[in-house]
Amino acid sequence: MQAVSQDVLGGPEVLKVVETERPVPGPGEVLVRVRAAGVNPTDWIHRATGLILGEPPFVLGWELSGVVESVGLGVTIHRPGDEVFGMLKYPYGNGAHAEYAVSAARHLVRKPAGIDHVRAAAIPLAALTAWQALVDTAGLRRGQRVLVHAAAGGVGHLAVQIAKARGAYVVGTASAPKHDFVRGLGADEVVDYTTADFAEVVRDVDVVLDAVGGEYGPRSLRTLRRGGVLVSIVNHVRDLDVDRYGVRAEEMLVEADHASMKQVAALVEAGRLRVAIDSVFPLADAAGAHERGETGRVTGKVVLTV
Repeated sequence: MQAVSQDVLGGPEVLKVVETERPVPGPGEVLVRVRAAGVNPTDWIHRATGLILGEPPFVLGWELSGVVESVGLGVTIHRPGDEVFGMLKYPYGNGAHAEYAVSAARHLVRKPAGIDHVRAAAIPLAALTAWQALVDTAGLRRGQRVLVHAAAGGVGHLAVQIAKARGAYVVGTASAPKHDFVRGLGADEVVDYTTADFAEVVRDVDVVLDAVGGEYGPRSLRTLRRGGVLVSIVNHVRDLDVDRYGVRAEEMLVEADHASMKQVAALVEAGRLRVAIDSVFPLADAAGAHERGETGRVTGKVVLTV
């Protein structure tokens, strides 16, 4: 089979299509013929630094949509021919940027019939990140106020919709050209971070989702009411002065999760969660997909088709 791999760490140019052995599903696993796979910041960060995976060679990609090719011993929830989507185990289940990938059976759910493989592949990692940050970690409740940073980005634009589906009041940060897009997702307020200091204009929020990092975490503490929570998916927050503000801060790593994927799929089927596709690239042009993602100007998600 063909897969996108690399022998060294570096820029997008290190990515190349190689021929490799088709994986075989073990007990509790399924082999998926990949039709599309999402590209996320974790992909280009691992490509450049190795991060958690270490030294290459490796095949990147953690979210996919495709068709079950075969099942391993003991699998009862999927059959060959089923259309499925989901997230591979993070971080050591990587391998979605290939013609075939193996996944734990319960990390995948049935693909909603109303969306194609491209849109389905763009959902799992980003939506699970948003769900686990807002619902599982922050315990978001109806009527609470949420601040979503990078609200037009991959995680952010899904987080806005999930928060609205939970009955929250949502404030998003985005550049001015993306305000209409973010409002169209359901955001109640949008702050232009290029002209205003969000820490000065946003107050009394219960939950902050930080997908930016850097100084956004410390500055976000000023927007929280006492008892609120900052959830960061990009930054270390353990040293923040949370006691001064009477809040808590959590740093979160997304996990593959069958129950949460079913919740996400239900929102998609109900028309309450829509993914925006920024751009689509063929598998052979994975380098182009990475280059697009690293511009920092992406609205929604970048996807590879297989």
